[in-house]
Amino acid sequence: MALRPDLLPALAAFEAAARHQNFAHAGEELHLTASAVSHHVRKLEARLGVVLFQRHARGVTLTAEGRRLADAAGSAMADVDDALRDLRDARDEQDRVRISTLHSFAYTWLMPRLGQFTAAHPNVRLAIDTEVSLTRFEDGGPDLAIRHGPGHWPGLTAHYLMDEALFPVAAPDFPGLDRVRTAEDIAALPLIADLSRQGWHDWFRLAGVHGRIDERLHFSDATDALNAAVFGLGVALARERIVAPYLEAGRLVRLPGPSMPGRWRYAVVYPSHRRLRPAAQRFVDWLLGFAEPPR
Repeated sequence: MALRPDLLPALAAFEAAARHQNFAHAGEELHLTASAVSHHVRKLEARLGVVLFQRHARGVTLTAEGRRLADAAGSAMADVDDALRDLRDARDEQDRVRISTLHSFAYTWLMPRLGQFTAAHPNVRLAIDTEVSLTRFEDGGPDLAIRHGPGHWPGLTAHYLMDEALFPVAAPDFPGLDRVRTAEDIAALPLIADLSRQGWHDWFRLAGVHGRIDERLHFSDATDALNAAVFGLGVALARERIVAPYLEAGRLVRLPGPSMPGRWRYAVVYPSHRRLRPAAQRFVDWLLGFAEPPR
């Protein structure tokens, strides 16, 4: 006989009852009463003309015919469940955007603004990976990256976001800060450095200060260097975009001296040969809404 749509609820009830060997437990799974499950099973038995369960005082057990149908129904339900999961995963993957960026940029610039994007696009799922090394755009890797560099990367489409500048900062209660008037005064203080391509030597050269400088602490991440300055461990050479929330919160203050233009700029990049999925394109368009004219 052909499988009719009106038999599907009865078949689902039977499959659950066969797995549990108990109508009450099957009912709990399906949010039905035990009597409703029993009714579905009897309906199926009447339609097939066979007995599927032997009913006794301690519960129910499958007959040979019931076992045959249970095996087929269980296999079919598993196949349908796998198909539904695959479809659901494919849909979720279409709405997922994998982003690679620097920890310092993610922590101080991206996250304070990210709520705007998630509010406007609640269905998009973001996966953000922070790393110092250059991104490898391979299968299963990021859709796009926010990079800090020269502005041109072979094989990648790059959209300019913003330039950068560097200047010295310290905690507002740093000892002796009230006596700092010039760049030469800063040279006498303990200095905090990070792995930026431009550092204290470049800044002091721009400020016209020559001689030995004392870099007391080195950090691989710019936010670690800024946090060290917050704790009063010295003076940090801060990148304008990264230090902005620290200045706004009063955790750091800018010291006298020139603002040094950064050699590198921020850009959003992705493989030129790969077309962005709609969710990733929406994120790129949102980022470009913050783009500034080159200085």
